[in-house]
Amino acid sequence: MEIREIFARNLRRARQAQGLSQEDLAHKAEIDRTYVSSLERGIYSPTIEVVERLAIALGIETADLIRR
Repeated sequence: MEIREIFARNLRRARQAQGLSQEDLAHKAEIDRTYVSSLERGIYSPTIEVVERLAIALGIETADLIRR
């Protein structure tokens, strides 16, 4: 499994575990909702800054989003 797929899976699981919609997460991370959707589908690879912003918004460690 590629790192982009791992990130996409972990992002979706973390978001859903907290009961957040893509829009809620996007608002908290100050990014566009369509970008969150694209990240969760593995269409885009995020910058490390975006990974950090998402982790902070989710209240998890940044590494949790890329852990296999």
